[in-house]
Amino acid sequence: MSSLRRMKKPIAGLVIFTLSAFTIISVPAHAVMINTAEIFKQNQQDLARERINMFLDRSEVRKNLETWGENPNEAKARVDSLTDQEIAEIATRIDQLPAGGGALGTILGLAVLVFIVLLITDILGFTDIFPFVKKVDK
Repeated sequence: MSSLRRMKKPIAGLVIFTLSAFTIISVPAHAVMINTAEIFKQNQQDLARERINMFLDRSEVRKNLETWGENPNEAKARVDSLTDQEIAEIATRIDQLPAGGGALGTILGLAVLVFIVLLITDILGFTDIFPFVKKVDK
């Protein structure tokens, strides 16, 4: 017990010194109002970055990257290093890409549509294109 009484003053001095050092060294916090537009802009940037990463996670995209000799994980690392403006531009380009297929699908669809229109006009007797069509007698 007597040893505790002897240590009382040095411990109290150490506590006072520590608390004083923390109060002198600490910097007061500064609060600033955040504009809603800034929050919205940051949220849009995060969503665009996430959309690009989801695009890179798709199996067909990964296969194409590997076919071209690119590592998909390196591509994701490159996306993480892009600026916000570059991310927004890439996300916009992804949104403008056709949803599926390409020119071949469009051409085939157009050919089928033309075939159906000609078949109907041939059945109705307006044209005589297909020899296998039985005409409607007038």
